[in-house]
Amino acid sequence: MTTIDHQSAVEARIAQLRELFADAPEVGKVALENVIEQLRSDAATTPPPPIESAGRVGSRLGKVSELTILVPLAPGGGPRLRTFLQLFGGNLAGADDVGSVHDMRFVFLDDDTRMLFATTYDGDWDAYIDDFATKIPDFLDIIDSAWEGWPGIRSPEAKDYLAAHQVTAEGWYVANDLTVAETRRLKKIGRAVDEFLDKIGD
Repeated sequence: MTTIDHQSAVEARIAQLRELFADAPEVGKVALENVIEQLRSDAATTPPPPIESAGRVGSRLGKVSELTILVPLAPGGGPRLRTFLQLFGGNLAGADDVGSVHDMRFVFLDDDTRMLFATTYDGDWDAYIDDFATKIPDFLDIIDSAWEGWPGIRSPEAKDYLAAHQVTAEGWYVANDLTVAETRRLKKIGRAVDEFLDKIGD
């Protein structure tokens, strides 16, 4: 695409935004006009890499992928899962055993009838699910048995179930394109450098 074509595409998208915001609340219209020049400038430069597919479902930016699931809870599933999560103070550091998990969130919705599960991880979707299935299958089944219709991680239908309830992100931001392993290595190096500097500073 030439520079002129790109600029024309940017102006067309801005015109479309203004049209879509014509009936938006006043606060949205004002905010759009306040940043329109910044949007024009940012869009006119080389855009950042777009989000890509994480494999079967989900989005990836660089080495990091996202998984967001909205799932109905089985009868009694909410109290069971809430009690399990509270056993660890809500902090599931056991996910470290998987080795590729950046973060995970369990959010109870609609009076404990549905759950939002969101996570970011390294690599492709299939490999991520396989890691859970091989490294911590029972913990996964304790958690996911709260979900209505969960077949069990050892079932050949498990991946189909997860994919059917996953919602792919349309927009997403990743601050650091480092894998979990790379981040841990850099932390170790940082500690070693600090210790060295402390020793030579004495």
